[in-house]
Amino acid sequence: MQVVPRPRALVFDWDNTLVDSWLCIQHTYNATFRHFDLPEWDMSQTRAHVAASMRDSFPAMFGTRWQEASEVFSAAFAAIHLDHLAPLPGAAALLEALAATDMILAVVSNKRGHFLRREAEVLGWSDHFVRLVGAEDAPADKPDPAAVTLALAGTGLSLSPEVWFIGDATVDIECAVRAGCTPVLLRPEPPRPGEFPATPARVVTDCRALGALLVEVAVPIAPEWC
Repeated sequence: MQVVPRPRALVFDWDNTLVDSWLCIQHTYNATFRHFDLPEWDMSQTRAHVAASMRDSFPAMFGTRWQEASEVFSAAFAAIHLDHLAPLPGAAALLEALAATDMILAVVSNKRGHFLRREAEVLGWSDHFVRLVGAEDAPADKPDPAAVTLALAGTGLSLSPEVWFIGDATVDIECAVRAGCTPVLLRPEPPRPGEFPATPARVVTDCRALGALLVEVAVPIAPEWC
């Protein structure tokens, strides 16, 4: 098992790392596809194809009408995303425990920034993070390291293995590797052969397991954190 350094900062993905978003994402894509009379996605297709930001993925998906598709998607998402907003098990308790430590916490997501920050506000999590970086906030979106650089701006930390990037998707692991951070995969399913550009430094199944890993590397979380 790869040795990992004690982190000074934790940069989290958002969707399906801290909050359960798949159903909302599927409904929003399908509303967009209906607008264009395109076939809808089932959940397996949604999980397989969604990771990149709209500005990176929509031109290939919708061609010259990608900006129209972006507007349709955003309107459909705005109408339902707070109704679907649900923390993943253990996420709220873990963030509260981490907020009581010296950890710097941030978020880098390919969800548009205003939606991301509104969701954090509704959950009461905004104050846990030094910055919540969404799509189009940085000069380039995940997996470009620019988004991580922005997330840590003003903290005194530079990109290094002492920054853990925690996420559930290939784009998260690629972002961590490109940024020189420690990539941590958080999801119930194990990595598939050849799925990632580099092997994640650690794999945890959920927020409870992430908390146990942080205790293992001497992050001072109270044992009863969950």
